[in-house]
Amino acid sequence: MPNTLSTRSQREKYLQSQYDVALRRRLVSRNIFSFDESNTKTIENPYGSTATATIQAIAGTYTVSTWTTTDDTLTVTDEVVVSEHIYRHDEVFSRFDIGANRLDAMVFAVVDAIDKYAINVITSEAGQVYTTPLGGFSQANIGDIMANLISLVQGYEEVSNGMFLVLESTDTVGFIQMGINSGFNFADAVLNNGFFAQLMGVELYVTRPGLFVTATLGTKAVANANHRLFGIKGVATVAQPGGITYDEKPVSGKTGREIEVSALVGAHAWATKSSLLVDITLA
Repeated sequence: MPNTLSTRSQREKYLQSQYDVALRRRLVSRNIFSFDESNTKTIENPYGSTATATIQAIAGTYTVSTWTTTDDTLTVTDEVVVSEHIYRHDEVFSRFDIGANRLDAMVFAVVDAIDKYAINVITSEAGQVYTTPLGGFSQANIGDIMANLISLVQGYEEVSNGMFLVLESTDTVGFIQMGINSGFNFADAVLNNGFFAQLMGVELYVTRPGLFVTATLGTKAVANANHRLFGIKGVATVAQPGGITYDEKPVSGKTGREIEVSALVGAHAWATKSSLLVDITLA
């Protein structure tokens, strides 16, 4: 990469490379959900009614039940957009450090918004709910909370995919306190290394405060303030067709350029697997 971002093609190339890195390193939802980056804006997953077996005395007879199918579809209806007017556009991008910093900030804003959208939409579609004891993820509550959450998904073969828990950074105080007051080996490890990313076989993903919201995100209304998400990895899907787009436009009556970075996004918890996701309410 030359030490300049003076042409649009260089800026687009740099933005795409940074976006690919950010998706892998920064996106929580990529680690816990199935992530579809094809150009498909509609993903269909029809399912049949549950087969029921009858245990009976030997009679040589049976009762016929009706088999039905139900459509289950993820449709991409929303997008994430960052747009800015950059005065003295050419001068800004002639300096690699300044131009790269601005493009990085735009990429990170898009990626963080995708995470916020996906995690909130899937939390609102989780098939199970759980309310913590009073005090939320306090030191005294964590053992009880984790045991209850794990029990909600035990017995399913998908457990082998791995379990996850999405937290906000304010929740980690209780985990750290619990760690340093646990058995000798674990306590020593926490004292030496700080917060652990795994507990009781569950991967812990920590975000900054404000990820879980009560708001309208595009076409989706969610009510997740004071909520968290637990579940089995890979049972919900995030669609992000087409990657990221970048555009520069002259602005009428102004100098400089208008910069626009955008990405399409959709998310869905499939009906047949939604019971492997738990919407947690903090008490």
